Amino acid sequence: MKTLIGSLAGVFALLLATTSVALAHTGEGVTGGFISGVLHPIMGFDHVTAMVAVGILGAFLGRPAIWVLPVVFPLVMTIGGIMGILGVPIPGIETGIAGSSVVLGLMILLALRPPLWVASVIVGAFAIFHGHAHGTELPNAANALSYSIGFVISTGLLHLAGIGIGELIRWPTGRIIARATGGLIALAGVGFLTGAL
Repeated sequence: MKTLIGSLAGVFALLLATTSVALAHTGEGVTGGFISGVLHPIMGFDHVTAMVAVGILGAFLGRPAIWVLPVVFPLVMTIGGIMGILGVPIPGIETGIAGSSVVLGLMILLALRPPLWVASVIVGAFAIFHGHAHGTELPNAANALSYSIGFVISTGLLHLAGIGIGELIRWPTGRIIARATGGLIALAGVGFLTGAL
């Protein structure tokens, strides 16, 4: 597990070191679209917190949730992304994104264990908001398909990072760390809602 987390951190560090922040919103063509898509979730702390929380929550709930939730989120997020690209309006996007960190973070902090279908509905509902934000922020000259593939891959990597944190629950101290991380995610969500972050 340490090797997996180390590898993920290395991928993120490499991406950040080899690309400029401006590419997150101005990528052109297939390659630029892909890079923009990969960078969009990781350049937004509100996206990072929620996507990591999905992985932690899945690990908390155990099998099959550990894999179901990180699959549900990007699948439904893609639908939201298409809606955003097409200009289909959804009210309260930023509130929904911020709310995802609050709700998912509290679920982790309180070690709530809803049935898998309930957790999937919650995760899927929030995924619509995240996907819509990605879709509406598609750079003008970017290839929509490569951009979408990029943000789905980046989301998957953030989910894996969350699973790595969630797997700490196997040890008493790790459980405290994972739940505290949920608390920090919820607190960040309050910051997003109030404009403090």
